[in-house]
Amino acid sequence: MDADDAPTLRALLARRDLQLSLAEDVGLDAGALDRSIRWVHSSDLADPTPFLSEGLVLLTTGTQFQDGVEDATHYGAYVRRLATRGVVGLGFGTEVVRDGIPSALVDACRDERMPLFEVPYRTPFIAVARANAEAIAAQAYSRRSWALAAQRAIALAALRPDGLGATVAELARQLDTWVGMFDAAGELSREHPAGRLDAEAAEGLRREVTSVLHRGARAGSSLRIGETPFTLQTLGRGGHLRGVIAIAAGDLDQEGRVVVTAVIAMAGLALEQQQGLSRARGALRAGLVQSLLSGDPALARRTSRDLWGPLPSAPVTIALTDAAAARVDGIAELLELRVEEHRGALFFGRGDDGLILVVPAADRSAVEELAERFDVRIGLSDPTGYDGFAAAVGQARVARERGTGPLTAFADVSRSGVLSTLSDEARTLARAELAPLAAHDAEHGTRLVETLQAWLDDDCSHEASAQTLGVHRHTVRTRLALIERVLGRDLSSFATRAELWAALRALDS
Repeated sequence: MDADDAPTLRALLARRDLQLSLAEDVGLDAGALDRSIRWVHSSDLADPTPFLSEGLVLLTTGTQFQDGVEDATHYGAYVRRLATRGVVGLGFGTEVVRDGIPSALVDACRDERMPLFEVPYRTPFIAVARANAEAIAAQAYSRRSWALAAQRAIALAALRPDGLGATVAELARQLDTWVGMFDAAGELSREHPAGRLDAEAAEGLRREVTSVLHRGARAGSSLRIGETPFTLQTLGRGGHLRGVIAIAAGDLDQEGRVVVTAVIAMAGLALEQQQGLSRARGALRAGLVQSLLSGDPALARRTSRDLWGPLPSAPVTIALTDAAAARVDGIAELLELRVEEHRGALFFGRGDDGLILVVPAADRSAVEELAERFDVRIGLSDPTGYDGFAAAVGQARVARERGTGPLTAFADVSRSGVLSTLSDEARTLARAELAPLAAHDAEHGTRLVETLQAWLDDDCSHEASAQTLGVHRHTVRTRLALIERVLGRDLSSFATRAELWAALRALDS
């Protein structure tokens, strides 16, 4: 729609058929003539404000001022009431009650920065009101026509090869602003115009989008970054969000919202369709993981090379996440992007208890990014070849389960030894195993548990354990014989000694 047709005071004054003229010497704020006029009303009441609403232009013939006295205070109070009520302009009909506009009214309008214009005798008030009503109707028709044309253009864009990208670009052109689409991982996947956002706005927007996606509920929201307002709309179903559309604009009018809603519906449908393809890819990746676990990497190598690029070159590091199903989809979408960006440097697929990632041993950046961006725990194996894939997955699982932070390497947890992995069940068995000795010590005041531990720690040397305990070696022999009788076990058996030593260590851990 042409700007001259918009329902503003400037457009109304520009209508030659009305012959309206702006009063001179009324200083106005910038944009005062460009505010939208919701309606034109006429009244000669001394105080018409109870019957007015915000955004109106008021027309008057000045009958309310016919006291024969130019009272500046009276005029000032009148105009202040209008300004407070939100009246955007005052039209004075001349030659009806008096010639010209009262100078006191001009002064009052100047003080309140109220636009004041003259309506000549030959221009009926109803003609002014009708002209504005026609402008409102023309604007409404123009906006509805724009919305229909915009929806047609967007629907055609959706049929192009990159339907989502073309849809985003067409929406940006129709709204004449920046539009971006973020995927389920919070990554900006498409934008138009490209590179429009500065670093601060891009980072602030990414943080807000990530927060919206983590909440998981369908929602619309708005925010302001610097001087730029943004509107966010989620894509997908609640609990299964597929992304977010961001628009560099504040509140949109009804037609603008209709167009955006159409884009959201089409984008959501396209993303749901893509999700079916993603599930198929995920199933294929899971099958290739099983092939690697079985010790046959040939199938995985051929398939990966044809679809995503070669597998990372050995030596590789295997990472295993603890991601629950609700988060795996978002992580997988981010990893798909990284596979496209760094072909041959990343492979991943779903395992039995989390996502398995394969990365070069010298570059763990993809794994570190996951640990930073998602609330997951990840275990890392030692460097390995593909012939040790299954064992490396086992290492990653141990590191994940025993780690205390988001990212734990097997090399760090392996230093604490095998017995440090003993569970509460092992400690319960250890206490039961040694209970007869502990009971004997409590009842007879013996030192059988202490003696057994010293003897085993001193490599079963009677001399060394006697020195440790501060007793004669024959005393040690006598106590060991008693231990055998109490436990009913043969201490000459290596298996017996190993089991008792492990029991003692389990109780110490």
